[in-house]
Amino acid sequence: MKNVLFFICSISLFSCKEKEMNPTSNQNFNYPETRKDTTQHTYFDTTLTDPYLWLEDDLSPETGAWVDTQNKVTFDYLDKIPFREDYKTRLEELWNYEKFSAPFTEGDYTYFYKNDGLQNQYVLWRRKGVQDAEVFLDPNTFSKDATTSLAGINFSRDGSKVAYQISEGGSDWRKVIIMDAINKTVLEDTLIDVKFSGLSWKGNDGFYYSSYDKPKGSELSAKTDQHKLYFHKLGTPQKSDKIIFGDKVKRRYVGGSVTEDDRYLVISAAVSTSGNELYIMDLNDKSDKLITLVDNFESDSYVIDNEDSKLFIVTNYGAPNKKIVTTDAANPKISSWKDLIAETDNVLDVSTGCGSIFAHYMQDALSVIQQYDYTGKLIRDIPLPGSGTASMGDAKRKDKQIYYSFTNYITPGNIYKFDPSTGKTDVYIKPKIGFNPENYESKQVFYTSKDGTKIPMMITHKKGIKLDGTNPTMLYGYGGFNISLTPSFSISNAVWMEQGGIYAVPNLRGGGEYGKKWHDSGTQMKKQNVFDDFIAAAEYLIENKYTSNDYLAISGGSNGGLLVGACMTQRPDLFKVALPAVGVLDMLRYHTFTAGAGWAYDYGTADQNKEMFEYLLGYSPVHNVKAAKYPATLVTTADHDDRVVPAHSFKFIAALQANHNGDSPVLIRIDKSAGHGAGKPTSKIIEEAADKGSFTLYNMGKTFIKDIKN
Repeated sequence: MKNVLFFICSISLFSCKEKEMNPTSNQNFNYPETRKDTTQHTYFDTTLTDPYLWLEDDLSPETGAWVDTQNKVTFDYLDKIPFREDYKTRLEELWNYEKFSAPFTEGDYTYFYKNDGLQNQYVLWRRKGVQDAEVFLDPNTFSKDATTSLAGINFSRDGSKVAYQISEGGSDWRKVIIMDAINKTVLEDTLIDVKFSGLSWKGNDGFYYSSYDKPKGSELSAKTDQHKLYFHKLGTPQKSDKIIFGDKVKRRYVGGSVTEDDRYLVISAAVSTSGNELYIMDLNDKSDKLITLVDNFESDSYVIDNEDSKLFIVTNYGAPNKKIVTTDAANPKISSWKDLIAETDNVLDVSTGCGSIFAHYMQDALSVIQQYDYTGKLIRDIPLPGSGTASMGDAKRKDKQIYYSFTNYITPGNIYKFDPSTGKTDVYIKPKIGFNPENYESKQVFYTSKDGTKIPMMITHKKGIKLDGTNPTMLYGYGGFNISLTPSFSISNAVWMEQGGIYAVPNLRGGGEYGKKWHDSGTQMKKQNVFDDFIAAAEYLIENKYTSNDYLAISGGSNGGLLVGACMTQRPDLFKVALPAVGVLDMLRYHTFTAGAGWAYDYGTADQNKEMFEYLLGYSPVHNVKAAKYPATLVTTADHDDRVVPAHSFKFIAALQANHNGDSPVLIRIDKSAGHGAGKPTSKIIEEAADKGSFTLYNMGKTFIKDIKN
């Protein structure tokens, strides 16, 4: 929904001889014939034919056969790329190093995640005192093919009980397994049909979780519209679980969490991905009375902590960049809120731990962290290792130290230990990886979009490259849902840059880099701003000789898949390669699948009004494929994606294959037993990265050089 060498002529990675290679000329692709039907939809006074509607039926044998045929054509093509295996081998080599998470304490144990290198799933370890560490949970044993993943884990307050979620095949539908955390014995039957849920314990009695009623039809594509918060009492069957919130009101996203002192249950409820109601329940009050803090969807607010009845809330109510306020549970409505840490020019995020509040700010998408006490007094600025992304984890109040990670596009994630009482920072874990950041550079530029708006972009590549327009360049974007693209290290990107590639990431409108105003300027009737920002980024890279049309690829996933689909249909001449992944591509019907209706804040819907329908129709990738020469395209999706159903990608590639009149391949890669991305096994991640990377270089007329020295 995140993630190179350059020489000249005879010693060049892309030698003169290699540049003559043109893998796509005069190729006749035998695309599978995709049946068209005559189904029509009427929107206001417009009737449209939906010829590939039948591909929405994921239970249909015809759809299954179509998937198999498309995959055969795609993998027959990929198998012929001469350096595809070399690309995969290099990914495996660089991926193969030990990776650790920051540790966290639960009861008498310290827990941490570890991956030996190429393990498909991270393993959860624990240590008691100075004893040797032991494996607590190994998700690699959950299924034979490692496609069942650990999707969340929560301990009771004293650490004696644990509930953890598993995802099968990448689905958002989860199962919950409950154990005695000390002896690791399963306590009762597995909970099923849990979705978009945290788990939050109430003492050792049980825990709160969220889910939808099981939909009729396909659980991977049918609409899920009413989210509910439940309480599961240990020792009772799931069918007896009490509904706490959501049975009397329709909300698409409901979550509940218990404050650290076990005093309050905090409930957030929303109908879309922006704006939420906020309630609390005093767990000492047996009446289960809900107390309202926010009774509308006009702002985003959440409780970060409490001191007795004093609540600490992060909100963008009247503060587009967010602030921290306090209020009393006896009179908690917005009119009684008092500023604790005021809004600034930079977007705020917050974590807590060790009796401190940590304010994370973004300055042009780069991290700044400040430490405050609970009176709102600034204690110190926390010095960071450089320009990039720092993430301070949450810790318990009683903890004496807290950990944060730091990364950027050329720095693998390091973990630091921070002492809040002294301000001392020590390196806790520095990964040993065969990649030397000293040989690379990453800089931020600002370019001008179509309407004059200044957009920041990070450009990363090997030092000393020549800006002559021949560098293979990957332009990656997202631009939606208030999500910020901040610098982070990726093995896939490292291999790309080793091979002489440039990696560029603009911070498009629709994201959260500059607060709610920035987000809103890329939503609904302003969504075209996002595409204009991305196209302007491409033009900047070309104008400044980083690359040219023949060596420019665009990539993005989910909402970023929409970005790629819209830009390649609006400007097919601008790009050489397009990689839309798990994309939202049918903008007239996205809200009819799973929880898609919740995305209406960003997109609007086709049945909202005529003006919104016409706007969506104007850029919907599925509806804007015309007879044209399109970039070499590799659409990627997965059969268990129940976030953005694969029908989006199916319909888009069918339209592309029917209308493309160029020589470049337009193909789809459909992963089996995988979902939207979370929990995907390392082996599948590497295989997909190798396919996308080699497909991109091959269609640029480039090749892959082995044994590159960093």
